[in-house]
Amino acid sequence: MKINNRNTILFIILLLVLLLSLLLNISFGQVNIPMKEVINSLFGGHVSKETWDYIIINFRLPKAITAVLVGIGLSISGLLMQTLFRNPLAGPYVLGLSSGSSLGVAFVILGAGVLPAVASQFLLSSYGIILASCLGSSLVLLLILIVSQRLRDTMSILIVGLMFSSFTSAIVSIFTYFSSAEQLQKYTFWSMGSIGNLSWPNITLLTISILIGLLISLLTLKPLDALLLGENYAKSMGLNIKKTRYLILFATSILAGSITAFAGPIAFIGLAVPHLAKLIFKTSNHKTLFFGTLLIGAIIMLLCDTVSQMPGFEFTLPINAITSIIGAPVVIWLIVRKKSIQ
Repeated sequence: MKINNRNTILFIILLLVLLLSLLLNISFGQVNIPMKEVINSLFGGHVSKETWDYIIINFRLPKAITAVLVGIGLSISGLLMQTLFRNPLAGPYVLGLSSGSSLGVAFVILGAGVLPAVASQFLLSSYGIILASCLGSSLVLLLILIVSQRLRDTMSILIVGLMFSSFTSAIVSIFTYFSSAEQLQKYTFWSMGSIGNLSWPNITLLTISILIGLLISLLTLKPLDALLLGENYAKSMGLNIKKTRYLILFATSILAGSITAFAGPIAFIGLAVPHLAKLIFKTSNHKTLFFGTLLIGAIIMLLCDTVSQMPGFEFTLPINAITSIIGAPVVIWLIVRKKSIQ
């Protein structure tokens, strides 16, 4: 009972921190907007300046919502991967989905010059890049699912995913070798990640994708608890390992693939946040960890985006750089802490 009460208090605190992080994210930026004006704008009240209202509704709010969706999706997919492979260093991109997306985008950005002008113009648009990224990650997922039918060992799937990642990265390297400076610059900007360029229709599509991925993830919570004790124990409890594995892989591909397509590859969120959730909630129950990871992921991503906006300055840092600067020390600290406790 005490644990339930403790978890309830933690969830309430995280919800309040999430709300505060959301307001801070919308308030801070190149133009600092008072918190009171942000609240008035969001709830239809009077805003002192029309430009502030325009900035909030058309720029800050879409970016904040995207940050929440990205944080949720990557964190949950990281939790799924770490439990499936029973590896604390497994992340949402361990299957090579990010590399598949990168290959699709590299083909469009770095190889569009050889295509007809009409096709090249469409592919180089934001919709073309999103489509190419989705096709790239879907292709890698399809190959992994085909290979996984012949593999009984889950760790073998992890190795296959890493090999697909190396293979696609090699092809991307060949593309970059023969590309112009302008093409390389555009591809580099995409690889740095961005959550500030999505329109409301794009955010709607991303939201639908994330919700589908989360619903599938919810179906795997009980099986994930069983997998913690090993696949043999899970089988003895009547768990269908192959079906569970497919569900987890499919949920991860939807979450990580759609986020990479719309926002680019975002590092360390999916790797670090599940560890933070386990540290805070002190449990291995996936029902608790699911919602805890979801909230913490959204908070961390909002804070990273707030830092990347560099409040008061006229430039914005790449979001991928901020997540790596914050995420890498967190992972190192967690590993050192775990070893010292043992």
